[in-house]
Amino acid sequence: MRRLGFGAMRLAFGGSVRDPETAATVLRSAVDSGVNHIDTAGFYGFGDLHSHEVIRQALSPYPADLVIATKVGPVIEGGVVPTAEAKPDQLRQLVEEDLRRLGVDRLDLVYLRVGGATAAPGGVSIGDRFAALAQLREEGLVRHLGVSNVDAEQLAEAQAIAPVAAVQNQFHVHFRGDSELVAQCAKDGIAYVPFFPVGGGGAPIDHDRLKAVAERHGATTRQVALAWLLAVSPAILAIPGTSVLDHLTENIAAAGLALTDEDMAALSE
Repeated sequence: MRRLGFGAMRLAFGGSVRDPETAATVLRSAVDSGVNHIDTAGFYGFGDLHSHEVIRQALSPYPADLVIATKVGPVIEGGVVPTAEAKPDQLRQLVEEDLRRLGVDRLDLVYLRVGGATAAPGGVSIGDRFAALAQLREEGLVRHLGVSNVDAEQLAEAQAIAPVAAVQNQFHVHFRGDSELVAQCAKDGIAYVPFFPVGGGGAPIDHDRLKAVAERHGATTRQVALAWLLAVSPAILAIPGTSVLDHLTENIAAAGLALTDEDMAALSE
């Protein structure tokens, strides 16, 4: 996979886009620009617009090199935001729903998302739930497994059950609590896929602190934030999301922004 992919959440929740065809245009443009990694989830969406259906409408039949990653675990019990978690015996149904909604026979990558939509990582065992997904992998319904919103102990618990291909946690230039876990993923050959790569979820980026580096490169601060992620570890795959074509072009261009050692030092201050 290319290291800069596309997160589909904003297609379903973006305030400026509630039209499925507009969302599909953004997706097609991403793939036409070389993106071959799309991150989605069955709980991304409300009303008549959901990311799975937009992805299928826009891109099926899928390009041979396209990797679609999805997440299971959070359960919506009324409203829009997931407020509960699936039990081990409920995960098969969620995977089968993703297969049907995306129109595929096998899911490329399935994360076990831990803690619903908002809980902090850690503190609970994930073994039973991850084992349920590992069984689906053995049956051929899933190609690769990942874990999301986890700490190092939970990652180790999952690794003892089945191979972990990717970790998806919150991490960005000004939210670096996972630095040791990023290093561990690089050591173990695991992709680390940060969500909210340019801020969000109560942890914003301080764009003023990025301005000097951005001005040196004639770039935006968002591009610098994305370039920092790609530079800080070879394990990182970035998945910025957007519902605006201009922002998509800006995000994709960030993959070509080469930060210097001086830049990296300045961004660490």
